[in-house]
Amino acid sequence: MRIVFMGTPDFSATVLKKLCESGNTPTAVVTRADKPAGRGNELRPSPVKRYALEQGVEVLQPERLSDEGFLNRLCDLNPDIIIVVAYGRILPEAVLNLPRFGCINAHASLLPKYRGAAPMQRAIMNGEAETGVTIMKMDKGLDTGDMILTVKTPISDTDNLETVHDRLAQISGDALLSAMKLIESGKAVYLKQNDEEATYAEKILKNDEIIDLTNSAKAISNRIRALTPFPYAYCKYNGKMLKIIEARAEEADINGKKPGEILSVKNGEIKVATGEGILVVTKVFPESKRRMNALDFVNGSKIKPGDILE
Repeated sequence: MRIVFMGTPDFSATVLKKLCESGNTPTAVVTRADKPAGRGNELRPSPVKRYALEQGVEVLQPERLSDEGFLNRLCDLNPDIIIVVAYGRILPEAVLNLPRFGCINAHASLLPKYRGAAPMQRAIMNGEAETGVTIMKMDKGLDTGDMILTVKTPISDTDNLETVHDRLAQISGDALLSAMKLIESGKAVYLKQNDEEATYAEKILKNDEIIDLTNSAKAISNRIRALTPFPYAYCKYNGKMLKIIEARAEEADINGKKPGEILSVKNGEIKVATGEGILVVTKVFPESKRRMNALDFVNGSKIKPGDILE
């Protein structure tokens, strides 16, 4: 099939690489505009653009998907199918209706749950036991298209956003290849989503990064895992931001201790009282310092039992 691929971040680049390595190299790639980054605000290409250029694949970066020049070029490419993975924009009907097999999307959730911008983060944050990838034929709604294929994977207590992200990127590539074979052979079954079961995964906002220590240790641990390695969840110690990189929940009676109170600092762990149970902190990222384990933070900050995390 003649393929056009649309995507932007590392997740998309992983899927694109799998397509190319399987012999399904797209005729062109569509990605978002280069963005300023670093201290010098130099323009940097997206991961998808970098990989496409390495493979000698044409790269298109339209300001708007409705631009006449872009649509004309898309028509000239005459794709049989458009593969969309975390592109970052809603596709207009002119694009949706162009390929003969339609636009096929790999969405990182078990639809209809977690439609929207941050499905991986929200699934971890909400303590889900599993997540997965859904391959669907796109329509004009937000992740509302008919489902072709679903692949599940468990979320363990030691998983964070990084491990789930990397696993789902690999799963997405394999699932897309399987779905493409079904579509091309005419064996694909298109299953409508049950809108009554739909939930929405809102994008991560600044308030989502704040750790509320009156919550349970389990809920706090889930939030920390969902936001690691970016943008991290944080509280404050001595008025300075303290991002928590790694922690686990421990069931225990805290005997009326105040949420945020340091219970102990030993054996490379900082134990903190919460609204329910104990949060056991093992890695942190203090403001204006490097990432470090809890032992180094204890030695450097002199944090002690009775101190309060805000």
